[in-house]
Amino acid sequence: MDRGQPLSLTVVERIAEHEGVSPEDLQPPLHYAVDTEALDALFRSSTAEEVSPTVEFPYQGYTVRVEGDGDVSILEPEPATRSEKEAA
Repeated sequence: MDRGQPLSLTVVERIAEHEGVSPEDLQPPLHYAVDTEALDALFRSSTAEEVSPTVEFPYQGYTVRVEGDGDVSILEPEPATRSEKEAA
């Protein structure tokens, strides 16, 4: 992780890369899905290195997972099972 930039910017860049679009083109903005200031503060603090938090939140149909070391994963949605589709 680049400690020189806010983690929320890294998340935006990873999602945009995954989607094949420019970070500015992501809609809705990330702050609609997660408190970006809190996310940045959590992973910027010295406590993050001691407790190694993991944060997951939904965005654009994906699950975004941020690990304590700042690793950002974009998880694809699970395909709905037939019974889930019928219930919808």
